[in-house]
Amino acid sequence: MKRPARPSAEGPESPETMASLRGDCARMAPHWAAPAKAAAAPVPPSLIHGVTVPSSSARLIDGMSEYGD
Repeated sequence: MKRPARPSAEGPESPETMASLRGDCARMAPHWAAPAKAAAAPVPPSLIHGVTVPSSSARLIDGMSEYGD
């Protein structure tokens, strides 16, 4: 079975340009208002329960460097 020919990059079926895509996004942005950010508070360890981590996974994570090292 033959594959259909790909549309030419210069033809009428060419994908949108980045400029037209940015314009579409700018026109649609007002339709999606971002919710107000709520400050995330740390959770005290006493409230974290029911989480189990296999020892092999704990060793793997323990052996990894900290972010930014």
